[in-house]
Formats: sequence, structure tokens, C-alpha cells
Amino acid sequence: LPFFIDLMAFLADHGIPCPHPIADEDGRYLQTLKDKPAVLVQRLTGTNPMQPNARQCHAIGASLGSMHKASRHFPQRRDNERGPHWWREAGERVLPHLQAEDAALLRDELAFQFGHRSPELPRGIIHADLFRDNAMFEGNRLTGIIDFYYACHDVFLYDVAVTVNDWCSEADGRLDAERLSALLGAYRQQRPPTEAEYAAWPVLMRGAALRFWLSRLCDQIFPREGELTHTKDPDEFKRILLLRREHCPPLDS
Repeated sequence: LPFFIDLMAFLADHGIPCPHPIADEDGRYLQTLKDKPAVLVQRLTGTNPMQPNARQCHAIGASLGSMHKASRHFPQRRDNERGPHWWREAGERVLPHLQAEDAALLRDELAFQFGHRSPELPRGIIHADLFRDNAMFEGNRLTGIIDFYYACHDVFLYDVAVTVNDWCSEADGRLDAERLSALLGAYRQQRPPTEAEYAAWPVLMRGAALRFWLSRLCDQIFPREGELTHTKDPDEFKRILLLRREHCPPLDS
């Protein structure tokens, strides 16, 4: 918990729209309430943009770029618990439960991903779960980014791929060109990608789709006892993965 609280405070202090934790007179954020950890944070206004337009995608792309510029200086580190090592472990768990066609797809994509790792890509603290329900808007104005509980140290452009696959996809998984151009253009203005990132973009888009296909498969096949959250459809991200394997628009779209 301290990592996430400190990260939100750091980002808010660097102008990134997110809830700022409220410190006590001694400068501490984390408190104890009825023998449990507790923290007060600023309340954001607005709603989740479940049908985002191009201007909202521009705003989220710009803020993501600004966040990556700032977060490379965050002094703490946390590994990605849902990174490639987890993809392999999760794949082994779900494979016996899949139909032959899906199992073949999963094996092929895992082999592709582990055959195309790019260790030289720029890294730092990323959000790793910046879906539409993790941002608040008033009209076209971004009031804040929330839910940093998957935040970790990983490839910046992977964070962009996760965001694009949710914010810029139609219901069938195909990318909307206007929203894609708005988000990527705003991001590039804040943090211009390297040549290596341009080359790795299609791999990262596929990897981002694979990660959420796998996590949803795990939630569906191995539901956690007492879990109250709604299990999301794994096929949504299987469709996205299949489409990105077929074609991935370039990073300068």
C-alpha cells in the first residue's frame, strides 16, 4: 500500500491528474482505523467515459505521456506481477481447460512474445491498467486517473498499448482510426518514442491483448471464492489479439 500512496502523491505533485493522498501533521499518508490501514485522498469529480471520443482520447494520451516523463524519476520500484513471467505461468494453468483452437493460439502467441523481447526499450513506472473505468472526465476534461494497484516498473510503450486496446477499440475489437490518432499523437507530443519503440509497437500491442485475455481466462476458469466483481468476457481480448496479429496500425498513426 505505501508504494501506491507514494506514487499517487508523487504524480499529483508533478502535475499528473490523479487523487492526491492527504497527509497528517507529521507528513504521513498511511493511518490506522479500527486496526486496519487507511488513507484519505482527494475526491475526484466526473464520470468514466465508457464511450470515449477523440478529444477524450487526446487527453488521456497526453496525460499518459506526461506521467511516463515524470515517473521515470520516481525513486521506488515494483516489478510487474502480471508481466511475461506471469503470462507463461497463467498459460500453463489455463491450457488444459481450453479448446484445441484456443490452446494453439495461446501457445503460438506465447512463443512469439518470448521470441521478440526487447530489453532496450525505455522503462519506468507505468499504470498498467488504464482502462476507461480508471479515468474520470467532466465533459472532455480529464479530472483524474485512478486505480494504480497494478502500477509497476515496466516498458512505457506497453502501457500505451494497454490503453489503446481499450480506449480506441470498437465493440468488435477493431481500432477506431480517429481515436487512435488522437491518443497516439498526444502521447508522442509529450514523450517522443525511440526507433526501437516504433519497431516493437506491434509486439507490444499483441502482448497487451494477451495479458488481458489470460487474466480473464484465469478469472473465468478459476473463480476466487467470495469474489464480488463481475467476471469479464475473455473472448473480448481474444478477438483483439486475433485482430492485432492480423494487422497493427503503426505507432505514428
